[in-house]
Amino acid sequence: MSRRRLPLSLRRRAVPWEEQRPTWREARPALIAGALKRAQARPSGNWYVVGASRALRGDGKLARTVAGQEVVVWRGPDGRPVAGPGSCPHLGAPLRDSPVRCGTLVCHWHGLALDGGPYAGWTPLPVHDDGVLVWVRLDAVGGEEPLDAPVVPPRPEPARALTAVYTGVGVCEPEDVVANRLDPWHGAWLHPYSFVDLTVVDSPADPAGPDALTVDVSFKVAGRIVVPVRAVFTAPGPRTVVMRVCEGEGAGSVVETHATPLGADGAGRPRTAVIEAVVAASARPGFAVARRAAPLLRPLVRATAGRLWRDDLAYAERRWHLRSTGRFPG
Repeated sequence: MSRRRLPLSLRRRAVPWEEQRPTWREARPALIAGALKRAQARPSGNWYVVGASRALRGDGKLARTVAGQEVVVWRGPDGRPVAGPGSCPHLGAPLRDSPVRCGTLVCHWHGLALDGGPYAGWTPLPVHDDGVLVWVRLDAVGGEEPLDAPVVPPRPEPARALTAVYTGVGVCEPEDVVANRLDPWHGAWLHPYSFVDLTVVDSPADPAGPDALTVDVSFKVAGRIVVPVRAVFTAPGPRTVVMRVCEGEGAGSVVETHATPLGADGAGRPRTAVIEAVVAASARPGFAVARRAAPLLRPLVRATAGRLWRDDLAYAERRWHLRSTGRFPG
């Protein structure tokens, strides 16, 4: 597509939702299950995404329960991220409620001050800030061979991209979120307000084939006006699926979906956080204006992701419900 042309197209053969081509024969359960199984076998090095890097600006912090383990992350006195247990070693106060002052987290129960180093029974955890997302390594939870750093998918340079991070929570397990993303065939059926004319043009010929799923799809703008792109879905780790735009507007842009297990709810059901990073880039001159307007655009990007994940989490939750009751097809 020429950079001097508008990226918009006009759908000349728009069809009603119910008249679009069925995709259920192509969305073979064995194919999706095979891709999921191979993703689960890839190493994560025990790294889990806990949130957006932007949350750690100034005296900000991230607090999350990962697989039942409370974790807190902030920036220490030298500006580097530090992480550790989210329970105060003194009497168990929830450090998620404690403030950070000049790089020191101060327990709001009795004033125990933590600067990120081992102290009073509190031991730090490995942490990694990739510029968009913050990761924590939990060896006791993951049980894998530890890696020095997480497997971060290639993405546009954050300084030259528009980035936004969405977080949602569902009653399901990480595999249900990953399975949802490895089923692009549902896109135009489940999300007709965003996607039309979706065709999976390249997928594994058999369940043991390569994992890349190449999709032609158009993003709806208004009425019959759309933005057509080609995207590739891959699963570089057991809890991550990446969609990369390879042709069309925003080529090189990525959407990273990370599934982080939280632990059980009051009814004993598993809860999983979906932490999705949108890293958008464009060679168009006007994109520099969009980057400068990032504070205004990020809420819109998060709202768009939230609408999609309202449906996709319903898919993931339904999948878990059927699995947990022994009724999942196949």
